[in-house]
Amino acid sequence: MDDPEDVYPLLKTYEGRPAGSGRGKDPVNAPMIRHWCEAMGDANPAYAGADPVAPPTMLQAWIMDGLSGPTGRTAAYGELLALLDSAGCTAVVATDCEQEYLRPLRPGNVITFDSVIESVSPRKTTRLGTGHFVTTRTDIRADGEPAGTHRFRILKYAPAKAFAKGVREESGAARPRPVVNRDNAGFWEGVAERRLLIQRCDACAALRFPWLPGCGGCGSPEWTAVEASGAGTVFSYVVVHHPPFPAFDPPYAVALIELAEGIRMISNISGVPHDRVRIGMPVELEFVRVDGGQLLPVFRAPAPQVAR
Repeated sequence: MDDPEDVYPLLKTYEGRPAGSGRGKDPVNAPMIRHWCEAMGDANPAYAGADPVAPPTMLQAWIMDGLSGPTGRTAAYGELLALLDSAGCTAVVATDCEQEYLRPLRPGNVITFDSVIESVSPRKTTRLGTGHFVTTRTDIRADGEPAGTHRFRILKYAPAKAFAKGVREESGAARPRPVVNRDNAGFWEGVAERRLLIQRCDACAALRFPWLPGCGGCGSPEWTAVEASGAGTVFSYVVVHHPPFPAFDPPYAVALIELAEGIRMISNISGVPHDRVRIGMPVELEFVRVDGGQLLPVFRAPAPQVAR
């Protein structure tokens, strides 16, 4: 089938059918909570100590399959994906998720779940290509009691011709645009003025990034935007080799930058080849204008010294 619209009536028949079920590989446990909080930079005391609770956003982490791959996926979900593949929708991208929290999770809770194919959208045309959004809803239980709901949405699509071989369009802006909402609009207004703005809690003076509506430490909703110096170091990094994506030319380095102010942000590294990026490397903020006129903050590393 060449036209994804041809299969839509059949795709609709999968709505409401099970997508998977199972049990978390490990009970809720303090080491995973600690690792999560360290990675997120979240020092909330509720997540530490002798009787911690798990951060609510870990809801999906307790049921993830890991490198061993999916174990509880149903035949129906596999058939749905295969049907989209046969219609030419061979590419996939995760678009968003929504979570609802019903009770706190504590070490020792045994996590079980059931997933359902909640909806399949009519054919949609996006910049990446044409296809269908597939939404699954996962109901999560702790020791048999409802604990939360996780909705996950993907787009299965047929790549647009301009993107079919992973090349950027010559006459348009192929790079994905940042999502600007009421919580982070001030940050992007600062970028437009070539300023890197972070938030400072008015109650406890804690600095934070990314921008959030409230303080993760004391919970205060009051804050002030302050300008970061732009100096930092590479705290960690990865080199992306695969998959190719429009407007990006792998391999390239993506780094977690620790700013001089003590907070961290993810950014690209410019100024040195990807294989010269190192943990602890000093970097300085710069702003680059990408296709379509979008201004982005990145960090430039010092050029490698040539031995004489």
